[in-house]
This record gives sequence, C-alpha cells and structure tokens, in this order.
Amino acid sequence: MGLIWTLIIGGIIGWLAGLIIGRDVPGGIIGNIIAGIVGAWLGTALLGSWGPSLGGMAIIPALIGAILVILIISFIMKSMRKTRH
Repeated sequence: MGLIWTLIIGGIIGWLAGLIIGRDVPGGIIGNIIAGIVGAWLGTALLGSWGPSLGGMAIIPALIGAILVILIISFIMKSMRKTRH
C-alpha cells in the first residue's frame, strides 16, 4: 500500500507543480508521477526534509523540486525542438 500511496502523492505533486508554473508535463499522468517523485528526491536533497510530510515525502521541498524538474525538462524539450528545425 505504501508504493501506491507514494505514486498517488507523486502524481499530485507533479500536477500541482505543472499548474504553478503553467506548463504541461510531458507524458501525462506518468510524467506527473515521475516529476513528483524525482522532484521529491531533488527537493529533499537540496532543501532537507522540513514541513508537512505525506506519503513519505516532505511536501514543500518535493513541490519545489518538482517545479525545478519540470522547468529543466521543458527547457530541454524546447531546445530539442529548436535544433530539429
């Protein structure tokens, strides 16, 4: 049950991060889950584990990390589109 809870919280965090910065995450729901989980790892590594925790993730650092992940992914995708044309 812990894995399912982590996937759900990761998806919600990825979705919220996409809403905050106004960019879609490539890959839809799976992309949101990946962005949320990788963002939680990155945010915790950079900022520590502070604030409320849900599903084994500190929510605020996870959200900040997911925003960073989405910004990096969108920058890479944008630069890849420019090189193709």
